Amino acid sequence: NAVDPDVSARTVFIDVEEVKNKTCLTFTDDGCGMTPHKLHRMLSFGFTDKVIKKSQCPIGVFGNGFKSGSMRLGKDALVFTKNGSTLTVGLLSQTYLECVQAQAVIDSLPSLEAILNYSIFNNENDLLSQFDAIPGKKGTRVLIWNIRRYSIQE
Repeated sequence: NAVDPDVSARTVFIDVEEVKNKTCLTFTDDGCGMTPHKLHRMLSFGFTDKVIKKSQCPIGVFGNGFKSGSMRLGKDALVFTKNGSTLTVGLLSQTYLECVQAQAVIDSLPSLEAILNYSIFNNENDLLSQFDAIPGKKGTRVLIWNIRRYSIQE
């Protein structure tokens, strides 16, 4: 999503980091960030509002890329985004769904408690510190943990 034309990211950092004793894949950009509404839509299934800008086509147009891509890499993901006026965080978590024995995912829940109970951060200060890893006043940071391990069979 960071390379889509409407994001305006000049830099994208992709790293492997230890965060709270968990190996995480991190993706951090200096794009325009998202509003809470836009993050909610990004975490919802089947929604996209990507547009062509300066004759550059966006990657993905069906609204499932982030969800399927991140969950292929790991069981859990947090998205931190700031757009200059708002800090927003969203959780996409198979661990959470397993723990609450969800039979279906209907919509997201606005719950700091769920994030603190089912993510790698168990207090608000640690959670908020991740916004400091986003350079500048705008941008997005994604943490994926409970990384899936695959073996290559010959």
